[in-house]
Amino acid sequence: MSREILLLVDALAREKNVPKEIVFGALELALASATKKRIHDEADVRVAIDRETGDFESFRRWEVVADDDFENEHLQVPISAALVEDPEFQVGDFIEEPLEPIDFGRIGAQAAKQVILQKIRDAEREQILNDFLERGEHIVSGTIKRMERGNAIIESGKVEALLPRDQMIPKENLRIGDRVKAYLLKIDRQARGPQLILSRTAPEFIIKLFQLEVPEIDDGLMEIKAAARDPGMRAKIAVKSNDQRIDPIGTCVGLRGARVQAVTNELAGERVDIVLWSADPAQFVVGALSPAEVSSIVVDEEKHCMDVVVDEDNLAIAIGRGGQNVRLASELSGWTINLMTEEESQKKSEAETAAIRVLFMEKLDVDEEVANILIDEGFTGLEEIAYVPLHEMLEIEAFDEATVQELRDRARNVLLTEAIATEEKLEGVEDAMINLDGMDKTLAAKLASAGIKTRDDLADLAVDELTEMTGVDADRAKQLITNARAHWFE
Repeated sequence: MSREILLLVDALAREKNVPKEIVFGALELALASATKKRIHDEADVRVAIDRETGDFESFRRWEVVADDDFENEHLQVPISAALVEDPEFQVGDFIEEPLEPIDFGRIGAQAAKQVILQKIRDAEREQILNDFLERGEHIVSGTIKRMERGNAIIESGKVEALLPRDQMIPKENLRIGDRVKAYLLKIDRQARGPQLILSRTAPEFIIKLFQLEVPEIDDGLMEIKAAARDPGMRAKIAVKSNDQRIDPIGTCVGLRGARVQAVTNELAGERVDIVLWSADPAQFVVGALSPAEVSSIVVDEEKHCMDVVVDEDNLAIAIGRGGQNVRLASELSGWTINLMTEEESQKKSEAETAAIRVLFMEKLDVDEEVANILIDEGFTGLEEIAYVPLHEMLEIEAFDEATVQELRDRARNVLLTEAIATEEKLEGVEDAMINLDGMDKTLAAKLASAGIKTRDDLADLAVDELTEMTGVDADRAKQLITNARAHWFE
């Protein structure tokens, strides 16, 4: 019998091209399964085969559990009973009892065959997947083998991959037998069917396609820094040269547009705008909004947004059909872009100035003339007046030293009073909420006033409820709620 086991393992390992250890493991499972049928279906049986001789031993196991957790006599033994047998036992240990080995010949080939073959099929599948992953390919190229509920099953060599319906380019009509390329989006090792999940709509797909067409990228002479897509319609990529002799845009376009045309053809006619990347966010956004021409731009670092001013003739171009151009520019740059005309910009500026004027007049108890002087000198908040270097404020011709000192003292007193009031409102607020990414104490105090004092309270809110409650914009509200819910999924 021992020789029979070794011969079986050797034959299966050769036939299925899997390591012998996998076959031994599958055989141990098959023998354990057959042994359980003789004892009890719920019993825990372990079989150990000697890899050299083919001899095997069988054991029945019980887990040692706390007396209160004892539920199943076929699988568990209470700690009190285990300690009677051996005082060294601890909760979590296993008690094993040798079993009379069953006759391998009597199991019959059929009883063990299914367990063994399933295990080997899994190992074979894993081996094929690992061989594919070792090649480090990000683009999968293959033929559509079949369609299942709108999803395409693509065969690439020995590997099968799934291209879900929602990852196909809209209006693209793929049929069985078509050759397609797609980006390897993720690997789902738990899936019973194809484990490679593909995408033709991911921004990474267009980056990888350009890498195939533009050898200068692989050579490190240039790189694609970002990409944004409206699949099948339009895309924007940001390129950067690492060699001053190379024009990154021209290199991507290719001779007579050959390179960009090859990518466009693969993407069902998707038009590609190639933008020069810049480390200066404002300059980058100006390029990203191309072909629209920008008149001026105001950057708000705190809100991570930009007010971009364009003239009336360029407004429609900047927005694009259905807001496409500005949306793609925003995705490409990672900044929120607020497009406006000169007139709208002026109105917004006047409204902001009026709000600052009221703030200075009320909080600092000064008249309109003093407030206007502060605004003209570029002050936008009390913190700047309170903590800007003294010599900078002394340079204001309209103020003498005593006036400057009085304004600074008043600003500091207001800030101190507000800080104390904020701390009082934060009493009883969960630390985890105050320290939440994107949260600040002022916002936390506003939420506390409305009865929102924990992460879970915040997580239960809808985006419109949070914006109405605090006045924050929808993007920030959405991000805060997402951050508050993160611990639910950890």
